[in-house]
Amino acid sequence: MTVHPVVFLVDVDNTLIDNDHIAADLKRHLEREVGHERQARYWAIFEELRAELGYADYLGALQRYRVEHPRDPHVLTVSSFMVNYPFANRLYPNSLDVLERFRSWGPTVILSDGDAVFQPRKIERSGLQEAVDGNVLIYIHKERELDDVERRYAADHYVLVDDKPRILTAVKRVWERRVTTVFTRQGHYAHDPQAPATNPPADMTVERIGDLLAYDLRAFLAAPPPVQARATTMPRRER
Repeated sequence: MTVHPVVFLVDVDNTLIDNDHIAADLKRHLEREVGHERQARYWAIFEELRAELGYADYLGALQRYRVEHPRDPHVLTVSSFMVNYPFANRLYPNSLDVLERFRSWGPTVILSDGDAVFQPRKIERSGLQEAVDGNVLIYIHKERELDDVERRYAADHYVLVDDKPRILTAVKRVWERRVTTVFTRQGHYAHDPQAPATNPPADMTVERIGDLLAYDLRAFLAAPPPVQARATTMPRRER
């Protein structure tokens, strides 16, 4: 088995793609097609399903909405809007450039949570799948599947780029000094005011994915202390 010096693992939603913008576009489309009340009901189902599954399932929520409204012909237009959405238009600036830079240093893998239909289509149609040579992993809970990630992409060191502090913290606790966690402050999860209180700082923080172009490989390979040590030896800074 080949063990790479470094493997880059990069999240999708609100890390490479502005998923908040996609959701806002869908909300406007639903409002126009089914009206405000039914649009609100769709999002209520969506949140119920996310709590149940642990990930966003847009098409699954639409299927449940259809059960409640089996004679609503607008369901078909909404599904068409979802699967044919121009995802490439929602890539953050320099997203592909960052992936290209990472690929010049080591294998680069899309590491995402999501459903088995909509998420793969988003990754493919946005151009992200091609940009990482088809290296795509989509799990229900990716932070629980690190052994499978290691089996598929063995490395001495990993670099994880994500917009969710919870994910970065969970992975850091498992891989400790073997991973450099990179927090991209994009999207609504990244600006959750409770996140700093419940998660220690990532090893690196950038405001935009494109900011990573300013770093060389040595910055990503610098071995930081494990999260437990940082949490007990470093005082919390006021923000």
